[in-house]
Order: sequence, then C-alpha cells, then structure tokens
Amino acid sequence: MNAFQWLEYLAWAVSILIGAWLLYDLVKTNTSYSEDVLMSSREGEIEDDLVIDPTHRGAK
Repeated sequence: MNAFQWLEYLAWAVSILIGAWLLYDLVKTNTSYSEDVLMSSREGEIEDDLVIDPTHRGAK
C-alpha cells in the first residue's frame, strides 16, 4: 500500500467523521429548538439591522 492509498483512506475517514458530526448536529438542533424558532425570521431581521453599507438597503 503506497502513500496515496493511505491518504485516500484518511480522506474517507475524515469525510465520514464530518458527515457523522453534521448528522449529530442536525438531530441535536432539531430536538433542542421548536420548529417555530427554527423557521422564524429573527435572523433576517438581525441582518437587516447590521447592514453597514446603506446602498445595500437601496438608499442612494
């Protein structure tokens, strides 16, 4: 087995770990917060308040 095959296996292992972590985080988030909180527009409202560039809001 050469070095590139070891790197390939390592990349697959890292990919599986990242996928498992994403799945765990998805389940954890869904069980921690209600659907109303997850689908709320609070984040969009916060982003509108933090816009630094006024031309981004349509002002001239």
